[in-house]
Amino acid sequence: MPWLVIILAGAFAVRIAAAIAVQQFVERTPGRLCLIAGDAEGYWELGHKLARGDEYSLYDPPRLVLRMPGFPLLLAAGIKLLGERVLGIRILLAGVGTAACGLVYWLALELFDRRTAIVACLFAALCPTFVTFSVLLLSETLFATLLVASLVAMARLVKLRPSAAAPRQQMLVALLAGFTIGLATLVRPTWLPAGPGFAVIYLVTSRDRRRAVLPAALLLLALGLTLLPWTIRNARVTGHFVPTTLWVGPSLYDGLNPTASGASDMRFIEADGVYDRLSEYEADRFYRSAALEFARSHPARTIELAGAKLWRFWNPLPNADQFGSWLIALPVAACSLAVIVLAGCGGWQARHSLWSWLIPAAPVLYFSLVHIVFVGSVRYRLPAEYALVVLSAVGWNWLSERRAPGGRLQVEPSGPHSGRLGREGLS
Repeated sequence: MPWLVIILAGAFAVRIAAAIAVQQFVERTPGRLCLIAGDAEGYWELGHKLARGDEYSLYDPPRLVLRMPGFPLLLAAGIKLLGERVLGIRILLAGVGTAACGLVYWLALELFDRRTAIVACLFAALCPTFVTFSVLLLSETLFATLLVASLVAMARLVKLRPSAAAPRQQMLVALLAGFTIGLATLVRPTWLPAGPGFAVIYLVTSRDRRRAVLPAALLLLALGLTLLPWTIRNARVTGHFVPTTLWVGPSLYDGLNPTASGASDMRFIEADGVYDRLSEYEADRFYRSAALEFARSHPARTIELAGAKLWRFWNPLPNADQFGSWLIALPVAACSLAVIVLAGCGGWQARHSLWSWLIPAAPVLYFSLVHIVFVGSVRYRLPAEYALVVLSAVGWNWLSERRAPGGRLQVEPSGPHSGRLGREGLS
C-alpha cells in the first residue's frame, strides 16, 4: 500500500506541474484558453452556462444536443467552487487524472496481482500523454476515469459469477457496472455499446445462463436509468428520441466526404449552411445520409480513408501540430510504442484467460473500429490506453523474467482481493 500512495502522490505532483506549465504557456497568447483549440472553448462555454443556469446550447442557431453533459458538468462544478481561475480548474482535472491512475491499479488487481497493479499504476502515473491531457480542458481524462471504473465493475462481476453464495453482491456490482457505463457515456457517447456488448458476452460465456440473466438485465437497467434524464431532456427540446447527441451525423460526414483526409476538418459546417435551414435533428440526419451516400458511391476511397484513419489512431507520434516539436514527439512516441508493444506481450501471456485480456484490450480494439469510420486521432486512443497499460504491465513483468514453472507468467492470487480471472472466470 505505501507504494500505491507514493505513486499516486507522484502522479498528482507531476500533473500539478503540467497544469502550471500549460497555463503559463497559453497565457503568452492573450485570449487563448487551451493548447488544442476548438473543443476546449465549447466545453468551457457550456460549463459557464451550466454554472449560471443558462440554456445548454452552443452557436447560433442554437445547437441544444451537440455535446454530452458530463464534462461540462464537471467544469461547471469547478467554476462554482473556484470561479474563473483556469489554473484552479486544471488542478481539479489533475485530481481526476490521478484518480484514473488509482482505478488502473484497481483494475489490474482485479485481473492479475498486486505487482502487476503497481507497475500498471506507475505507467499511468508517468505516461507523458496521460499527464498532459489530464490538465487540458478536454473530456479525454474524465472519460478514461469513468471508462476504467466501469471496467473494474465488469471485472468484479465476472469474478463473482462462479459463486452462488453472494447473489446480493452480484446484483449490486451489476448495478454499479451499468451506472458507471452510463456515466462514461454521458461524457462520450461512444461507450454506450459497452453495456449491451458486455451483457451479451457475459451471458454467452456463462455455464448457468439462467442465473446470469438477472445481473446482465440489472446492468442494462442501470445504464438506461443513468441516461434517462438526458434522454428525456433531449426529447423535450427536439421532439425526438435522442439518448446521446445530434453530432453523430456531422462527425460521420467529417470522416466520409469528398475532401476527407482522415483528420477532422469541420469547416464544411459553415460552408454548407445546413444548420441555417434545417433543425438540429434534421441536420444530423442530412449529414448521416450524405456520409453513407459517399461511402456507397466511393468504396475504394472509403477503404483508403479507413487506412489513413487507422494510422492516425495508432500513430505513436502526435498528430496535432501543437505537439510537433521533437522534444515533445520523441518522449510521446517512446511511451506509446512501449505501451503498445508491452501490451501485445501481456495479451499473449494472458491469452488462456478470456476476461483477463479482453477487459483491458476491448476498449482500444473497439475504438479502432469506430475510428476507421469517423476521423482518426491519437486523442481517441488515449482513454482506452488507461486500460491497456494493465496488459503492458503484464508484458513488463514477463520481460522482467517473472515466470512460473513451465514458462508461463506467474499471476496467481496474492491475497483475498487479487488474482487473475482464470478459467473459472469463464464459467
